[in-house]
Amino acid sequence: MDSVIQARKTLLLIWISLSTPLSVHSRCTTRPPVIFNFGDSNSDTGGLLAGLGLPIDPPNGRSFFHGESTGRLCDGRLIIDFLCESLGCGHFLSPYLDSVGSDFTNGVNFGIIGSSILPEFVPFNLNVQVMQFLQFKSRSMRFAKQGLGTHYDENVFRKALYSFDIGQNDLSNAFDDHLSYSQVVERIPSILNELQKAIQTIYDQGGVNFWIHNTGPLGCLPQKLSLQSTGGFDRYGCLATLNGAAKAFNDGLSALCDKMRSKLSNATIVYTDIFTIKYDLIINSIRYGFGNPLTACCGYGGPPYNYNINVTCGHTGSRACPVGSRYVSWDGVHYSEVANTIIASKILSTRYSKPQLKLDFFCNAA
Repeated sequence: MDSVIQARKTLLLIWISLSTPLSVHSRCTTRPPVIFNFGDSNSDTGGLLAGLGLPIDPPNGRSFFHGESTGRLCDGRLIIDFLCESLGCGHFLSPYLDSVGSDFTNGVNFGIIGSSILPEFVPFNLNVQVMQFLQFKSRSMRFAKQGLGTHYDENVFRKALYSFDIGQNDLSNAFDDHLSYSQVVERIPSILNELQKAIQTIYDQGGVNFWIHNTGPLGCLPQKLSLQSTGGFDRYGCLATLNGAAKAFNDGLSALCDKMRSKLSNATIVYTDIFTIKYDLIINSIRYGFGNPLTACCGYGGPPYNYNINVTCGHTGSRACPVGSRYVSWDGVHYSEVANTIIASKILSTRYSKPQLKLDFFCNAA
């Protein structure tokens, strides 16, 4: 009987490995694009750590970075890391604020943990990140004309890929302030207007290639679920109201991308449906070999969510699941490396993008 059970487990693991999309690539046969990323903690590769010196302690980084967190809120690599790997960029994006060991030859990461699109002029929100980019461009071009070091000229900025993964905190913070669903939705047009201004600013500076992620299922985050004392759950255990707001934001973002494609001549704007990709991991968790998709790997409190706002991952009292465990959520807010692997593969498949362009479309001719 034990041998039959073991055989079934082996077959299940084989089936999981075959059904997990890990083999989609968009490697450049010419030169990878220079990437400028704008975002929040979902794509911060060490900006907050460099900018404010705030420690992001182990076990963050344990799955890939040999126990060093590198400032990522994850046990390993983020989606932006996998996208860079798929293009053959050579190395991950360095944070703009990191003064030690940075290498900007393949681009710059302006994304910062905690960032939102609104309000304006609060470090390090989107408009601040865009102003940092403008400063970086101005100085790079000046040094390039002087022949000082390796810097970008106008042509590099024109061919670069500008990626955006931001907006989750605008919705999250609004619900944390106890605003109602209708009040949160009323804010969405002003949030999207600020994002439009950021894209327009970069376009006016010569940028024409944009890669834009919508926001994920906010109502499925263990953090949000642990703070919810009443009902309002969907059939998969997620908070319907929070997911509804995320969908409203995404509908508006999709419409904005459509509008800007027609408005900005020669611009390529790819909109990617991250919500559907991430929600699929929740509702089909067994297919991907995950346990309870609403439980954090690293946290405190145990089932059902293993999240305590006073004892978060990396702080005294928190505990992490065994290395090699398959969890969708790493710390109750951010996704695990194994989940990010699947998400990145689905992004690269183009099935969730509009238009359905492969990432290597942005590779530069030699």
